[in-house]
Amino acid sequence: MQELKEKILTLKKVKNAVILAHYYQEPDIQEIADYVGDSLGLSQEAVKAKADIILFAGVHFMAETAKILNPNTKVILPDLKAGCSLAESCPPDIFKKFIEAHPDHIVITYVNCSAEIKALSHLVCTSSNAVKIVESVPENIPIIFAPDKNLGRYIEQQTGRKMVLWDGSCVVHEAFSLDKLIALHQKHPNAKIIAHPESETHILKTASYIGSTSGMIDFVKSNPSNEFIVATEAGILYKMQQEVPQKLLIPAPSVENNTCACSECDFMKMNTLQKVYDCLVNESPEITIPNAIQNRALIPIERMLELSHQ
Repeated sequence: MQELKEKILTLKKVKNAVILAHYYQEPDIQEIADYVGDSLGLSQEAVKAKADIILFAGVHFMAETAKILNPNTKVILPDLKAGCSLAESCPPDIFKKFIEAHPDHIVITYVNCSAEIKALSHLVCTSSNAVKIVESVPENIPIIFAPDKNLGRYIEQQTGRKMVLWDGSCVVHEAFSLDKLIALHQKHPNAKIIAHPESETHILKTASYIGSTSGMIDFVKSNPSNEFIVATEAGILYKMQQEVPQKLLIPAPSVENNTCACSECDFMKMNTLQKVYDCLVNESPEITIPNAIQNRALIPIERMLELSHQ
């Protein structure tokens, strides 16, 4: 394994490539990445990338976003089949009709969607900046929010804005078991529950903190508690534990998982160290987006990045 890592690091230098990885990737991939982060951080790093190749260790919509932001850079993804249940829950042709049925609405889409969906949007957001993005829209203008209904409901609670929500969700964040979570908390009564806003409302109601993956990491670092139950994809625990080695981090239990007591994204775990190496050697699979879609999708993403800096 170490030999493979060294090969990747050498090849990365030879090809002037940068490796961006999401927190949900397996530890071996996180270790050889130039940057590990959440969707907002990865989008910002993609803009900064001064490389000939961006290897995106994440899922398809993330690599698409990197390509939209870097149209002249080759963007490669270790496994093209690494998709997203949330992105797949919003087919572009049906969503277009949904928008047409709600004229005069501003369309805000969560970054976890395809390039085609972003091209139909006025604004894009991540879980880190969703409240800020929604609050940037004047109150007299109605909003369509897609594709995540759970994140949408959470934003409604935070902002007091009523939005038209698309009926989409993330299977990973909907897999948490409330009964198992309560039982786990009874075993660890001093543990603080932290949750990602893609989780269902009944899970969010139990949480001491709700936020993006980067927000959750910041919370466990700054909070004096020494025990946390973490309700998001279990891949975050690797980076989180590095930041707080002295604290106990417990993955929130899923309804049914045969491999662990936690909730894992099968799509995220499709990327392996071997696939990263092969991808770098062959410079493929490559992400390609039709120019018309790429140009339209860039507008709401750039608006998001501008608002995030304000």
